[in-house]
Amino acid sequence: MSIERIADFEARLDVSAPYFRHRVPAGFPSPADDYMDGKLDLNEHLIQHPAATFFCRVSGESMRDIGIFDGDLLIVDRAVKASHGAVVLAAVDGELTCKVLDYHQQRLLSANANYPPLAIHSELSLVIEGVVTHSIRNHRCSR
Repeated sequence: MSIERIADFEARLDVSAPYFRHRVPAGFPSPADDYMDGKLDLNEHLIQHPAATFFCRVSGESMRDIGIFDGDLLIVDRAVKASHGAVVLAAVDGELTCKVLDYHQQRLLSANANYPPLAIHSELSLVIEGVVTHSIRNHRCSR
């Protein structure tokens, strides 16, 4: 899996949109305007440490079994401490990759059985660039 770094997050995103206070059913349509509850600021929900946050785009299928797919946009926070089981963005011998951190067995795990674990050892250059806090996916259907 390769990672394309998008941009460092230096200022608040100018992203707000109408917020509907009730859950929206995935079945029959409902008059949504009746439920509008103001604006939702995505910064409050997605960005905990603005100065330490950046975005990158995923390339590849090694994380698909936990819902991270080719083309997804990742929000990565450098201020979050990487702990066992965290999804991290790591530089392995200079190559960026998105993996699950397994502190107990000292390895990086893919979320796809077709990709073997990567053992962490002293000969390996490993830098945890940050913890993946969210992924954003385009749900556009092409028919």
